[in-house]
Amino acid sequence: MSESETQERTKELVLAYQLDAPPEKVWRALSIPAFRERWLPAQVEALSSVPGEELRYRLREDEPPFLESVVTFQLAPNDAGTELRIIHSLTDARLSASPAPANSNQPLMLRAA
Repeated sequence: MSESETQERTKELVLAYQLDAPPEKVWRALSIPAFRERWLPAQVEALSSVPGEELRYRLREDEPPFLESVVTFQLAPNDAGTELRIIHSLTDARLSASPAPANSNQPLMLRAA
């Protein structure tokens, strides 16, 4: 596995839940701000919505370093009620840069032996 494949895999967290509630009720808890704020107190920006199926929000941390992420909620009916998939993706561009060593005050340079 290459380093880029490892980095891509660590930027996304996928969770799946089986809920004992109909999809319509779960959708209301996700999409109506008054209900959503009870369990997700963060400031969110709605990005896209497919009513009853998928909802995407952009979240931003309240404290430094103020990282941004996108959370996608996917709903599907099942025999017990609803399958809820939550996909949390880190989208902040600062995370894609290679970290510099703490003791490096100079640009990278090749030296001949």
